[in-house]
Amino acid sequence: MHASVCDIITDLVQNAVEAGAKRVELDVATGPERVSVRVSDNGKGMDAATLKRVSDPFFTEAGKHDHRRVGLGIPLLLQTAEASGGEAKIASEPGRGTTVEFWLDAKNLDTPPLGNLPDTVLGLMTFPGDYDLRVKRSVPGDGYEVSRSELADALGDLESVANLSLARDFLKSQEDGLE
Repeated sequence: MHASVCDIITDLVQNAVEAGAKRVELDVATGPERVSVRVSDNGKGMDAATLKRVSDPFFTEAGKHDHRRVGLGIPLLLQTAEASGGEAKIASEPGRGTTVEFWLDAKNLDTPPLGNLPDTVLGLMTFPGDYDLRVKRSVPGDGYEVSRSELADALGDLESVANLSLARDFLKSQEDGLE
């Protein structure tokens, strides 16, 4: 099981970037009953045979990881969804991308905590690659949206310590504003 929902999000977004996505969309909605996450990308996608195999913990795409022959991210997501009374779905099409959606019962004892979403988002926005990550965060009656390209336009490069500090403060203020 994952320690937090943010661990699942990190795995899914990194997979999208590694699959060559130029655009990754992350939607995170939390409420008193449900935690819902959707990660959608325009990466290389998967054919039907590969899509069937992603739930196998002993499968990972050839060449994706130099020293690893297992892919635990999706199997752990499926286990987490099942254990928490939720559900996970994966849709993919070669050349068009992949969408992973899941929801967890917020009241279930086996549902992991959300985790530190501002730090997770910042880490994902600084993951190397030529992509834009668009984040939509919502709670009942409120929310915010931010993208990697908007932060870079406003702050400059997302590699300097000063800009990272500003970005972290901004993301934290958006999340704190939801409570």
